[in-house]
Amino acid sequence: MITEDAERVLESHNLCDHCLGRLFAKLGKGTNEERGRAIRFVINMERSAKGLPPVDEPAECELCWNVFERVPELVERMREASEGFEFETFFVGSRFPEEIREREKAIWEEFGIETAEPINREFNRELGKAFGRVMGKDTAKNPDVVFIVEPFSGKVELQINPVYVYGRYRKLVRGIPQTPLPDFEDSVASIICRAFSRVSGGKCIFKGAGREDVDVRTLGNGRPFIVEMKRPKKRRFDLDVVAREINASGKVEVLGLRFVSPKEAGEVLTRNHRKEYLALVLVEEGVTPEEAEEVARKLTGLEIHQRTPWRVRNARADKVRVKKVHEAEARWIDDRHFELRLVTDGGLYIKELVSGDRGRTRPSVSELLGKPAWCERLDVLNVLDH
Repeated sequence: MITEDAERVLESHNLCDHCLGRLFAKLGKGTNEERGRAIRFVINMERSAKGLPPVDEPAECELCWNVFERVPELVERMREASEGFEFETFFVGSRFPEEIREREKAIWEEFGIETAEPINREFNRELGKAFGRVMGKDTAKNPDVVFIVEPFSGKVELQINPVYVYGRYRKLVRGIPQTPLPDFEDSVASIICRAFSRVSGGKCIFKGAGREDVDVRTLGNGRPFIVEMKRPKKRRFDLDVVAREINASGKVEVLGLRFVSPKEAGEVLTRNHRKEYLALVLVEEGVTPEEAEEVARKLTGLEIHQRTPWRVRNARADKVRVKKVHEAEARWIDDRHFELRLVTDGGLYIKELVSGDRGRTRPSVSELLGKPAWCERLDVLNVLDH
């Protein structure tokens, strides 16, 4: 049946071995060109036995216009397009004229062919194999780079997939924002991204798992973050060297840098982290050691109903969030100060937990004390994964 169907097709259409073999791509193993050559060979043996002339491969295929002969030229164009970019894995896609795809489908329908594959699928595979041989690279489902090739115009579009690095940062000083702001020379993001941009040659995008205020330090195990390098020229570089450059700033320190997948990067940023804080509380009307201890006792395990703080109301949706204080410990310092160590759900605003924020956060330290209290100084001690 295969040779009968193939002979019927060849009596009406001048097809190359690639396009002939592709009609039966789902049968047997090997390339479509090998399949087509074998089918043509058997057909011509049978025709010879019948005294009929052979059906030779045409000088020009009416379906693909001999596009597979352009593979070596296109491999060279792909090599030129990717010059200067480091990559180990790649994927090939192509854009074929609609006219060719419609003509191919018409042949399938005309002869009831149900074992074929589309021309672009074969072309992508063969071009990929040829490029991989020349460059010593491998194809992959999640590749470093993607080539989109227009076979007839010869245009090659190169998509460079980002590189993602996970780490945790400590902000060792007060007075710098997490991301760039007017009137601030530096930020956590700019200090980190300068080093990554230098080694990767790409554009660095910084994404923190939460954020702290300008006047808040982040200490302990640090805050998780992801950097995304867009269109990097280098994809593999020494992260220890990057860490040393960042840490030399004296303002920001990074820990545990490692390359991660896009999926893992997304999970880091969407995970809900508990936070451990150390707040210096000011009570201008005075506070006793017993009052400080009582506040900590009442806060432990307490649910806090916090309406979006007044100071960020223009940047955040105005709604009430319910967060929990998991642990609270107090250390009395003097008649007007005590320290409060807190472990809370992520997203709880600590300054407002202390002050009450004009009644927008309830209960608050001020409410529990029965007198106004303020957060004079705040540090993030740890960002907890659970």
